[in-house]
Amino acid sequence: MKKRLPLALCLLLATSTLMAGISLKNKATTISGFIYDNTTGEALIGANVYLKDTVVGAATNVSGYYVIPQVPTGTYTLVAQYIGYAKTKKIVTLTSDQNIKVNLRLNPDAVRAAAIVITADSIAVGEKLYRKPISKINLAPRQIDRVPQIAEADLLRALQTLPGIKSISDFSTGLYIRGGTPGQNLYLLDGTDVYNPEHAFGLFSTFNTDAIKQVEISKGGYGAEYGGRLSSIIDITNKDGNREFFQNSTSISLLSAKTTFQMPLGKKASLSGSIRRTYFDKTLGPSMKEIPDYYFYDAHIKAFIDIDKNNKLTISAYGGQDVLNLLFNKQVENPLGFDYKWGNRTGSIRWTHIFGPRVFSNFWITASRFNSIFDMSSYQIKETNRITDLTYKGNLEYHHNSWLRTRFGFEYKNLHTHYLQTSNDGDIDMNLKPKHAIAYVAFTLKPTPLLDIDLGIRFNHFDVDTTFQHWAPRLSAKYRLTDKITLKAAAGQYYQYLQKVYRFAFADIWSTSNRFQDASGSTHYILGWQQEIHKGWALEIEAFYKTFDNFYEFNQNVGADIEATSFNDSGAPVYSQTRGVFNRGDGYSSGVEMLLRKDAGRLTGWLGYTWSQTKQTMDGINSDREFAPRHHRTHMLNTVANLELGSGRNRWILGANITMASGQPFTEPGSGYIIGFSPNAPEQYVEYAPTNINNITLPYYGRLDLSITYRRAYNGWVLSPYLQIFNVGNRKNVWFPNYEYSNGRPNVKEQYMLPLLPSFGVKIEF
Repeated sequence: MKKRLPLALCLLLATSTLMAGISLKNKATTISGFIYDNTTGEALIGANVYLKDTVVGAATNVSGYYVIPQVPTGTYTLVAQYIGYAKTKKIVTLTSDQNIKVNLRLNPDAVRAAAIVITADSIAVGEKLYRKPISKINLAPRQIDRVPQIAEADLLRALQTLPGIKSISDFSTGLYIRGGTPGQNLYLLDGTDVYNPEHAFGLFSTFNTDAIKQVEISKGGYGAEYGGRLSSIIDITNKDGNREFFQNSTSISLLSAKTTFQMPLGKKASLSGSIRRTYFDKTLGPSMKEIPDYYFYDAHIKAFIDIDKNNKLTISAYGGQDVLNLLFNKQVENPLGFDYKWGNRTGSIRWTHIFGPRVFSNFWITASRFNSIFDMSSYQIKETNRITDLTYKGNLEYHHNSWLRTRFGFEYKNLHTHYLQTSNDGDIDMNLKPKHAIAYVAFTLKPTPLLDIDLGIRFNHFDVDTTFQHWAPRLSAKYRLTDKITLKAAAGQYYQYLQKVYRFAFADIWSTSNRFQDASGSTHYILGWQQEIHKGWALEIEAFYKTFDNFYEFNQNVGADIEATSFNDSGAPVYSQTRGVFNRGDGYSSGVEMLLRKDAGRLTGWLGYTWSQTKQTMDGINSDREFAPRHHRTHMLNTVANLELGSGRNRWILGANITMASGQPFTEPGSGYIIGFSPNAPEQYVEYAPTNINNITLPYYGRLDLSITYRRAYNGWVLSPYLQIFNVGNRKNVWFPNYEYSNGRPNVKEQYMLPLLPSFGVKIEF
């Protein structure tokens, strides 16, 4: 079995060498190049490039590069267009055996009818729908910024307004995508895995929206180049930096402050960076006893170097830290409490190389580390949790001709997960160093101008205290019924070798598959209909079915089920294996999603609706009967709308977000019993025994958020004060019922989610 790994990698290397050799020898006419923003020099992702009056064209990749292979000789009009930019045309003349490179720069098309309104050609909507893969949604920073939020725009909370993506409460930015859990989502920041994308209490996520260039979220059916998670891929690309002039954006609100800058470095390089810090421990904390002593900071920096026409280098780094000091009773002389610190560090170096007009490649070295330290000295409990990831990977694209494109690549991960908890009752010391090797190949076939087929396979080799090897096939297809209607379908097999232990208000813990935990698996089946229904309006409808095999959740009875492997110097037990830590389960999720979206004009936004059913079974839980998980919601409706008013230098931007959802399942207690030393003991407490798991449904969830921004442009800078109102109407959405025992009978007290929260701030751009 172990011989398969080097064989697969050797085949991949041989294929890569062959493709590069073919690209140098084949002299067929090819048009290729980069598409840039003319004002900043930033490469544009997903721009449409085509030859006028033909069906021949391409879209730019994540580096802004496009390829139109095997074009017959003649004179053509090359057209490039992108939402929010003026269309650009260039006459090109092709002769036999000639490859030409055409770089185009697009000008922002911001002024239309004396108002600043994002515009787009109607042709681009249908074409954009056809080109993007199934279940994939792209969001630009402008769209994220305009979703009303708490204090400031937040990426993960904005994603929760899309169909198929749910949250478990107002206190979490975790994404539950098509029945999956947050631990089944892969977060990539400039190509680097991010293992803890949330800050404390769910008010903010790790990603500063002012630094983001593009967000691509794949909710399922993604190609062979992605893997390692069962549910989704959230791929975030930060800005390369303005290559023409210095640019800055600074925002200050009641809870946080952040600044982002971009600047050129000579004629061939640029630099971008951002820094953010919260300070409600200094503003609201002193006046509110409920506010703990907590803050976080994060920072990002990225350098882009244009070495020459065939080589580009990108260096990116991120760091963030959460600091929490919580005292339970501040009035006493020696209050109980704890100190908790956690944070992420990531870094990546990406080399972009063009072997030839048809062979485009990216090679990375990435490093990621998540670390947390918990200290409750009063109880002599200390915990450290760390996961590190050093990865080498490469992705290549070879454009054979107009009907065949090959993608292939490799990935090698050196992982280290270490969880250590020391206490008087014993030590938990789980330390694993797995290796994960991946190779993949995928073919995009275009047998007719109306049909695209993507066929791929991914090989996984995961080596820990045992070895896992899996082949993961992928298939997707799309058929253009008309210029405005596209049918799509996808199926695939996915594997995950990391398990995440969820803990409320604390950083989650990662574990890996081992001899006690099998690899998790999932199969996706998706059907989709996409249509441009009116100028600028796009409708997407998708039906999905997915399975979950061998997924794991934390065992609430771990104290009784875990087994000691040795004893420390004090004679206390030491636990160093995961046997008994998790409960194993299987499940499935199915549903239908609808997204009506408008990205251009004075009125923009989307309407999303999801109907879904998620069921699971856990070994030894609920008598092995099927039940709905806590994050399940049958119906969910989201409306996000933004309206721009005004003209010239003055604008009002009004935003609204309406969320309606079915209630979540909850486990109702069926009986209770009193615990005490005697019937008349002064210190007694009640324990409740559950009935069937999640057998009742909480009331429905509803929320309205509003935002008002006034944008005033001056000579060379822009001032934008804003007001955000979360949960207008102060609706009391039930988080969970709390059962209290008094006067010989139980009383039910509802615990609610976030109340009405107004906040205001100002953003300065220059």
